[in-house]
Amino acid sequence: MLSFFWLRCLLKMVKGNIIVPEDILSFCCNGLQGSTSPPRAREPGEREEAPGAMASPSPVPNPTEVQMSQLVLPCHTNHRGELSTGQLLKWIDTAACLSAERHAGCPCVTASMDDIYFEHTISVGQVVNIKAKVNRAFNSSMEVGIQVSYEDLCTGKHCSICKAYATFVAQGPLGSKVRLEPLTPRTEEEKIEYSIAAERRRMRLVHKDTLKDLLTHSPQETELETRDGSGAVPAERTRVESVELVLPPHANHQGNTFGGQIMAWMENVATIAASRLCHAHPTLRAIEMFHFRGPSQVGDRLVLKAIVNNSFKNSMEVGVSAEAYGQEMSVGRRHINSAFMTFVVLDQEGQPRTLPMVAPEPGDGERRYREASARKKIRLDRKYVVSCKQTEVPLSVPWDQSNKVYLSYNNVSALKMLVAKANWALAREKEKVRMYTLEEDKFLSFRIEISVCVPAGRAFSLLSNLRRRHEWDSHYVSADLVQKVDDDDMIYHVVSQKLRHENKPQDFVILASRRKPCSKGDPYVVAFRSVTLPTHPARPEFTRGETLCSGFCIWPESEEMSKVAYYNQAMPGYLNYVTTNVAGLSSDICSTFEACEKFLLKNKHDLISRLQDF
Repeated sequence: MLSFFWLRCLLKMVKGNIIVPEDILSFCCNGLQGSTSPPRAREPGEREEAPGAMASPSPVPNPTEVQMSQLVLPCHTNHRGELSTGQLLKWIDTAACLSAERHAGCPCVTASMDDIYFEHTISVGQVVNIKAKVNRAFNSSMEVGIQVSYEDLCTGKHCSICKAYATFVAQGPLGSKVRLEPLTPRTEEEKIEYSIAAERRRMRLVHKDTLKDLLTHSPQETELETRDGSGAVPAERTRVESVELVLPPHANHQGNTFGGQIMAWMENVATIAASRLCHAHPTLRAIEMFHFRGPSQVGDRLVLKAIVNNSFKNSMEVGVSAEAYGQEMSVGRRHINSAFMTFVVLDQEGQPRTLPMVAPEPGDGERRYREASARKKIRLDRKYVVSCKQTEVPLSVPWDQSNKVYLSYNNVSALKMLVAKANWALAREKEKVRMYTLEEDKFLSFRIEISVCVPAGRAFSLLSNLRRRHEWDSHYVSADLVQKVDDDDMIYHVVSQKLRHENKPQDFVILASRRKPCSKGDPYVVAFRSVTLPTHPARPEFTRGETLCSGFCIWPESEEMSKVAYYNQAMPGYLNYVTTNVAGLSSDICSTFEACEKFLLKNKHDLISRLQDF
């Protein structure tokens, strides 16, 4: 090898006569470092890398993601050769727990499992594919999203089975809680799930209050349904009680009874109770939230109880609970879990059969009967408003007391989904106001962004009060508060100016939902969407307008500065106005948000206006 001294002399002589190509210099330097690779030929059009530049890294996979594939064997199935739901719940809980522990770095236990709707059954020989990953970590709990599908190895067909959300709690020594590190979402999908996880958590916390509220506002006496040719079956005949001894194979790596095993045992007794009503083999269609109230250990006895609470025309609800005690003669029992399962009975064509009625027993039986009816309504509301895609939700969804939680959830989550989209493009910039657009198949959305010298909390308070919007938005004539649902949700009747080519003004009935940040880095959120109120039908003097998704997100930039962004999915009647501004043929939107900045600056120290804010 040439010495470094002679190499420098050689380079000086060569440089004195010709231009030394960068490839030769690179080769010489690499040779000094011991490399034996020749210089790579640069492709046509390839840009030269700056000195010290590194190649762009490939996308990093989510470190919490767990994938599980299980071949369905005869030992996993029921009498029809279909995968037992209890076995599927075990696999779901296992995959979700592994994902949670990847993030926590310590043992985790199942706290709850949200509603699960089973779309298809799975047969022997097919493969179950489960994907689980942590959507968001809170203080000591985290939400894990689970997707389940099946694969037919013979045909190559793939089909979705269900989607679930589970909450896990990280545990330290002696069962102490562990503070979790925050999760950083990477992809657009992860950012959406991260953002909406806070809203799902809020909905879980108010679930019991929703049921109580519905029962309070419903008639105290529920009339029994009459069906031709069927007599009512006493609910007591469907009652099931079974005991299980927790053995080492039933425990997880912490010595506690595996949550998936408890769910499987509960599904077993619930299926028996349903069979006693219909005298057939029922199919599980949905499970309402599992909520684990405490652990059980190896050696415990688990008492599992189930009873049919109510039967509707084509479905029935079975209530099931699990209690634990330590010794055979022990009197005290610990309530471990409870859930409600919906079953159907399918005929040879796969259609639900009509079911016998249930005659509830007096007292607790009648209470369970009424609660089952209330839960059915809540399930329908939740599935209709929450589970379906945003584009499938009708615009002005009817508002009532029972679906308020789910409409509020849909309102806020729709805005958060729009915020998390990745393909926003800067369309215009006028002084401080920046306008972005997002073009999708069915919608043109726009975002207006401005930085203001106003604390984020104060801007949030001012912008969430629609009664003051006319002070800065010339399109608003008035906004009257129709109903104060709670501290975070209001319904307004809004009257706006006439649009071009319209001969009368528009009016809207709008649900305004506001949220403070759940954790550091989250924005303040004010979301708007149209709803229908019986007290405010469409009137002939107005053109009834609708908004599907709009609202504000406000990020603190410092103690005195905040970034205010307004989002809107433009409806057809509003589209011409938006495109005119995007194309630069009008500056109306920019002027409106310059007025918004002046309004915020004017009122940021106004103590009287603070008292008027809701």
